[in-house]
Order: sequence, then structure tokens, then C-alpha cells
Amino acid sequence: MILDEQGLFSNNQAITASCVSTNILDMGKREVSFGTPIDLLIKVTEDFNNLTSLSVAVQTSVDEAFTSPVKLAEASMVLASLKKDAIFPIQFLPKGNLGFMRLSYTVTGTAPTKGKILAAVIDGAEQSFHNID
Repeated sequence: MILDEQGLFSNNQAITASCVSTNILDMGKREVSFGTPIDLLIKVTEDFNNLTSLSVAVQTSVDEAFTSPVKLAEASMVLASLKKDAIFPIQFLPKGNLGFMRLSYTVTGTAPTKGKILAAVIDGAEQSFHNID
């Protein structure tokens, strides 16, 4: 898997309340999901505690301030699944780019005191290799 700093939404970002990703990606004014899918990794890097569930939404907007964010995709995981190395089921950037993208994290239940996320546009997702025996 190839990670690039310019493709990072969250670099081991602590999620202790509902928030948005540390980074916003400028995707340009074209549709990015046309053709070969662009891999997206949203991975738990530290076990979560306390919360009931965590939802992650991919949002887009015409401006970097996200004055009118549009949700393109969303996935949720319950506390029992939010363990280190768990991966959210949004595997590709969704259709509908308006220019800028970010992730929105929504905590349901009690605010966690532990739990981190790594989220990025990647190349060569680990589950995409082929055995050539």
C-alpha cells in the first residue's frame, strides 16, 4: 500500500467527539471516480472506548470552507468492531466530487477518550494483491 501525505484526510487523528478530518483534499473541479476506482482507506489505529458507534461520511463541497457540504457516502461501526486495524467499508472515493473533499466523524453515545483513525487516498490497497503461483 502506498500512502502519500497529500492524500491524507486524518493521520492517526484522535476522535474524542464528533468532528471533521484534519485535512481537506483539493480534488479539482472534475469527477474523480470516473474510470479506475480510487482507493480510500479509513482504518482504526487505536482501539475506541465508551461510544456506542462511529459513523464516517465522505463529504464534498465547492469551497474549502464547506459552507454547503454534500454527503457522498457513509458507513458506521459499533464499539465492538472499532478495534485497532479495523477498516471501514468505504473502499473507494464515491461519485459526486464538487472540488473539495473531507471526512466527517459522528460519535453516537458517550464521548470516547481513546480511539484514532488513519484515513487517506491510497494506491495498492493491501487486499488487492494477486497470487501468481
